Amino acid sequence: MKALILFDFDGTLADTAPDLAAAANLQRTRRGLEPMPFEILRPVASQGARGLLRVALGMLPDHPEFEATRTQFLADYAASSTVHSQLFPGIAELLRDIEARGHAWGIVTNKVTYLAEPVVVHLGLAQSMAVLVCGDTVGRAKPYPDPLLHAAKTAGYTPDRCVYVGDDLRDVQAAHAAGMPAIAAAYGYLGGDEDVTLWEADAMADHPRELWAAIAGVLPGVAN
Repeated sequence: MKALILFDFDGTLADTAPDLAAAANLQRTRRGLEPMPFEILRPVASQGARGLLRVALGMLPDHPEFEATRTQFLADYAASSTVHSQLFPGIAELLRDIEARGHAWGIVTNKVTYLAEPVVVHLGLAQSMAVLVCGDTVGRAKPYPDPLLHAAKTAGYTPDRCVYVGDDLRDVQAAHAAGMPAIAAAYGYLGGDEDVTLWEADAMADHPRELWAAIAGVLPGVAN
């Protein structure tokens, strides 16, 4: 059975937290504050501007300066999104293995297109992936199933021939809503008190090198 393996991007395929954290810390230094340790910012990297500004500045969306700060954060991140970002160890080998077995893979991320595409291209993924769906590709982003269903349809697969891998609860929720098995990437940007077992994912991987076994386990026949 030929399948489509779909991945979340930040914290699943790519380790983008260093550049996201740098942009968040830049908002602190603009205010005369010391940079925050990377270890504190990493767990919220997948939450984008809202999560990073909440941790870095204690700033919530109802703060009067939130939108202006968010705009500045996004501009700073866009200007330096490919400085330190890289694929997680083992991901390049996994993607080559997927292709060698005759399967396809793609990316479904809540990151908007103008921020996602430069990093995807920088990491050499654009030529091989079957589909890229970003946070602004369809009307509703994850945890709604719309982006996953759009990715499957665009690549020419039915949902029962797809699997989604992600490092956030909303990834599991979106996959299940789309009728796809979900694999939790437990090596991703999880908070220290996050209990991944409560997500009810169909499988879990503690390292990218465990992903193929997880994929084969939830999609019988793909390993043949």
